[in-house]
Amino acid sequence: MQAKDWTVRVHLDEDGDDTRARATLATGKDRVIGTGHAKRNPADPSVPEIGDELAVSRALADLAGKLAVITKHDIAESAEFDVRSW
Repeated sequence: MQAKDWTVRVHLDEDGDDTRARATLATGKDRVIGTGHAKRNPADPSVPEIGDELAVSRALADLAGKLAVITKHDIAESAEFDVRSW
């Protein structure tokens, strides 16, 4: 098997206490995008790094879920695999 590298690009946008993240994975076959959002509670101290981390973690979790759906679909479409084996 040949080694492969997949790269996830993460883009962050901040607007006041709102942080939005977009994580994009291009596999060659598919382009999968996950999104995440974080909003600081006004009672919490302003620590922008925490908003970044939370928004990115949510975007990556969303991307992972979407990639899992694509994988399940690919398995179901393939006659080579017994779907229960995964």
